[in-house]
Amino acid sequence: MAYVSIDGEQYEKELLELAKHHTTGRGESNLAKDEVEDLFKSAQDGPGVTDTERKTLEYIRANFPFTDAAAQLFDSKFAAL
Repeated sequence: MAYVSIDGEQYEKELLELAKHHTTGRGESNLAKDEVEDLFKSAQDGPGVTDTERKTLEYIRANFPFTDAAAQLFDSKFAAL
């Protein structure tokens, strides 16, 4: 698992790259519901969600734009972790 350091904190590189991929490019700006599903699928790729994956999801929620529906989905999925 690869990590990236932002402001002295370690985050999972794969999750951050996935969020960046979904919010850049032609016609992209906000994370949508299906993209939130992708993020959680990636975070749950092992036996459980690690502390670093959880912290990375929190970072994504605070620093990336979401559609309203995607934000609600993200919040409910995160609360269920």
